[in-house]
Amino acid sequence: MGWLIYVVDIGFTVYRWMIFARIILSWIPNVDFYHPVVRFLYSVTEPVLQPFRRLLPSMGGIDFSPILVFLVLEFVRNAVLRLLFYL
Repeated sequence: MGWLIYVVDIGFTVYRWMIFARIILSWIPNVDFYHPVVRFLYSVTEPVLQPFRRLLPSMGGIDFSPILVFLVLEFVRNAVLRLLFYL
C-alpha cells in the first residue's frame, strides 16, 4: 500500500508543476499556443482552473484562481493520502 501512497503523491506534485508551468507560460510573450506541449498543458489544467476562475474573477488583469487551486489541491492531496494511509 505504500507504493500507492507514493504514486498518488507524485501525481499531485506533477499536476502542481503543470499548473505552475502554465502560469509561467502566461507571462511569456509570443508563446506558440499551437505547440503540442503548450496545448497539452492547457488541456490538462483548464478543466480545473475554469471553475475557480468563475469563483474568483481576475482583478486588474491578474488571475488569482491558481492560488485557490493550489490550496484546494493541497487539501485534497492531504485528505486522499490520509485516507490511503489508514486503509
